[in-house]
Amino acid sequence: MAAHPPPAAAEADLARIVQFNRTEAAFPDNVTLQELIEAQIEKHLFGTAVLCDHDKVFGVPSLTYAQLNDKVNQLAHLLRAEGVRPGHIVALMVERSFAMIIGILGIVKAGGAYLPVSPDNPPERSDYMLKDGGVKILLVQNKTAGRIGFGGLIINLDDLDTYRGSTANPAILNKPRDLAYVIYTSGSTGKPKGVMIEHRSLVNRLHWMQQAYPIDENDVVLQKTPYYFDVSVWELFWWALQSAKLCFLMPGGERNPLVIVETVKKQHVSVMHFVPSMLNVFLEYLDGKSACGLRSLASVRRVFASGEALTASHVRKFNDIWGSKTGARLTNLYGPTEATVDVSYFDCPAQNDFDNIPIGRPIHNTRLYVIRDGRQVAIGEPGELCIAGIGLARGYLNNAALTDEKFTDNPVNPGERIYRTGDVARWLTDGNLEYLGREDHQVKIRGLRIELGEIENTIREYPGITDCVALVKEYSENIILIIAYFVCKSGLEVEGLKRYLKKHLPDYMIPNRFEKIDEMPLTPSGKADRKALPEPVIQVSPS
Repeated sequence: MAAHPPPAAAEADLARIVQFNRTEAAFPDNVTLQELIEAQIEKHLFGTAVLCDHDKVFGVPSLTYAQLNDKVNQLAHLLRAEGVRPGHIVALMVERSFAMIIGILGIVKAGGAYLPVSPDNPPERSDYMLKDGGVKILLVQNKTAGRIGFGGLIINLDDLDTYRGSTANPAILNKPRDLAYVIYTSGSTGKPKGVMIEHRSLVNRLHWMQQAYPIDENDVVLQKTPYYFDVSVWELFWWALQSAKLCFLMPGGERNPLVIVETVKKQHVSVMHFVPSMLNVFLEYLDGKSACGLRSLASVRRVFASGEALTASHVRKFNDIWGSKTGARLTNLYGPTEATVDVSYFDCPAQNDFDNIPIGRPIHNTRLYVIRDGRQVAIGEPGELCIAGIGLARGYLNNAALTDEKFTDNPVNPGERIYRTGDVARWLTDGNLEYLGREDHQVKIRGLRIELGEIENTIREYPGITDCVALVKEYSENIILIIAYFVCKSGLEVEGLKRYLKKHLPDYMIPNRFEKIDEMPLTPSGKADRKALPEPVIQVSPS
C-alpha cells in the first residue's frame, strides 16, 4: 500500500506558525563576549567570581572578579605574543578547576576560539581533533600534562610562571562574526565533527537566557556539565555577564548525588542543569532522604534539563520529590550543538496535570519549522524539525560537504538558511513543539513504523520503573525483536508490566524481550549509553 503524503499545512496553520516564530528581539549584536564580560568586571571588581575549593594550585578556595581578570589577561597577553588572533583555534585539556575558566576566558580575550578536549579521550581522538582544528597551542594543567603527545606549544595553566605579563585588558581585536568556540560532536561516520560558533550567536543565546530567567550578583551557577558538551557553554559564560558567581563541581562529581547535594549546600547554588537521565538518578537518591536532605537544596531556584528527552514521568518525579518541597522550578531546553546550545524552552508545570512535556517555543531570533517532503506540515503532524536564525553555527570545521548537507536552503522560505536536525517533532495548537524522537530511532518492522521513544515513555510510566531504553535487534530477516532494558525497584513483576503495555500500546509495539538491569549505563555527558547495554541471551530455534 502506497504511503500517503503528509497533509499540507492549510493557510490558517501556516499563518499561526508564522506567529509562533515571531521571535525578533533586540540584543547586543555589535559587541563581543569579552566586551560584555569586561563591562561587568569593572562594576564588580571585589565581588567573588569563581568558587573552587578542590583546586589547590592558587592556595585559595575562590577568586574575585579582579583576581580572575588579572590572571585571564596575563594568559591572553601570552597567547597573543605567541600569535593568537581572531580565527585561530586554541585547545585546552583540563579538569574542572580555576585553570578551566582562566584558560577559556584567556583564549577568548586573546581573540581566539576555544576548543575543549576531554582529558579522558582516547589519544587518537584527541590527536584527530587537534590536527583537524589546526591547533598550534594546547593549554593543560599538572593532572593532564602528560595525556597526549602534541607537537605544538604546550602551556601549563598550573605553572605560576604563566602569569607574569601585563594585567591590563588586551585591546579587543574580535568582531561579532568571529569564532568564539569549536566543539566536536560524534559523527555518524565515526570521525568527530567540529561545530563552529560565532560570538554573536552566543551573545544572543546568553542575552535571551538573562531576559527569560534573570540572575544577578546573588546567584551561584553550578558548573557540572563536562566542558566538551555545549550545555557547559552557558554555565561557563552567563554568570560573568551578570556579576553572579560560578561554582565548579569537583571532577567526576556530576555522577555522585551526594557530592552535588553537599556542593549546593556549601556554596548556596541557585541555578543548575541536569541531563534527564542524571536528573532521574538524582531524584531517586533524594527520594530516600529525609526533609533535612532537601533543606540542603533550599538555595536552588531554577533547574534546567536538556540533552535528551524530558518525559512526563521525570517531571512528576521532580515535582513530587523536589519542586513541591522547596519551590524550585524545572525548565526543559532543547537544541543541537549546531545551533548554539538551545533553540527552544518550556517551563514545566508545578502541578502534575499534564500528559506530555513539550520542548517548547523558539527562543529570541530563532525560527523553527516542521518539514516533510519539502513543505511545512499541518499543526499536529510530525515532520523533521529544522532551525533558522542567529544561533546557527557557521558550519563544520574543514567539512564543506557535511556542512552543505546539514545546513541547507529552507524549502519553505527560499533564501533562509536552516539546519536539519534529524529530530522528529510536531507543532501543538498552543505554539509549543513536541519532540517525537530521532528519525534514526524511528524503526520499521514488517512495514509498521515504530517510535522507540513512545515505548520507552510508556514503560517509564509503570509504577516501580525508574528508567527504560528500547532497542531493535535484527538477528535475521525474519527475527527482528524489540528489547526493553529497564531499571526498577525490587519485586516488579514483568507479567504485570506486559498487561499494562497491552492497554497502552498496539501489539506490534510491545517489546519481545524485557531485560532488567541494575542501572542505566551513561555516556560521559549523562545520556543513556545504548551501545553499552548488555546483549540479551536469545534462544533461537533452528529453522
